[in-house]
Amino acid sequence: MKELSVAEFGRRLAHLLVSLFILLCVTFVIGRVLPTDPVGAIVGELADPAAYAAMRARLGLDLPIYQQFFLYLNGLAHGDFGTAVLTGNPVSSDLAQAFPATFELATLAVIISTFVGVPLGLVAALFRDSFIDKIARVVALVGHSIPVFWFGIVGLVIFYAGLNWVGGPGRIDVFYEGLVTPQTGLLLIDSLLQGETEIFWNALGHIILPAIILAYAAMAYITRMTRSFTLEQLSQDYVIAARAKGVSPFGTIWRHVLPNIAVQLITILAISYGGLLEGAVVTEIVFSWPGIGQYMTNALMIGDMNAIVAGTIIVGFIFMLLNFLADVAYAVFDPRMREAAR
Repeated sequence: MKELSVAEFGRRLAHLLVSLFILLCVTFVIGRVLPTDPVGAIVGELADPAAYAAMRARLGLDLPIYQQFFLYLNGLAHGDFGTAVLTGNPVSSDLAQAFPATFELATLAVIISTFVGVPLGLVAALFRDSFIDKIARVVALVGHSIPVFWFGIVGLVIFYAGLNWVGGPGRIDVFYEGLVTPQTGLLLIDSLLQGETEIFWNALGHIILPAIILAYAAMAYITRMTRSFTLEQLSQDYVIAARAKGVSPFGTIWRHVLPNIAVQLITILAISYGGLLEGAVVTEIVFSWPGIGQYMTNALMIGDMNAIVAGTIIVGFIFMLLNFLADVAYAVFDPRMREAAR
């Protein structure tokens, strides 16, 4: 981190803050101009006009949009996203309950996609145009081409309904619900911390299929990019010199190529992770996963704009933060970026 100047770090942080403010503005405006009626969702369609007007004033919807925006920013500064029509709870409380499920699912998915995609891309590049390379390219093509919801439905039909190898929809079986006290919000970790191994295996059985389905698309992207990065390095003089000195193909990959593409891989993994967090919506719907994606979908069905706007801001912020951290890592570890910064 010492190699990155304070000015450069400040510039990148300023870009993050500006991007976040633009996201806030766009999301808020869209949430206000959409043809939804949050007041009607609260008081009902048959409410008295006076009650309707009172609720509208209470929500601040009778004010000009710029005043509504500043009031919203003031609430955000105090951690207040408003009240959810869907549940009647503060939106921040609902998101605090829903987000750990999405985080757990996306984290397991990115671990699977990394441990499969990176080695597959390395081997495919090392044995270019071989049978292994062709298989890797087909796997990547299928992962990009077929939608996640189709994989999810087929996976449930085969591995749950047919073979009974995995748990069904939901995060855990109904009769285990409430037996684990939330500490981290991550059910796998909480069950282990409390010694509930039976619940751990049950939760693992439920999460493994949606995690693999969600990981497949990310794995396809990681495989393709890793292969591309590796092929570029294999044509460099230092690799040819290493092979001429008798270094084995796998030794060349491990000792020379992988360290040189590590920074690029960090960026790709950060983008993939952010994409998994925001792209888990379809997977959560198919598997009835109680995460932020399903929460926002249910909120959208009834026009609960407080929940929709807050969820969009949270997911967008995480995506931008991951890209910011990847950008900083790129500047720290890549000497070419450090020289450019100077």
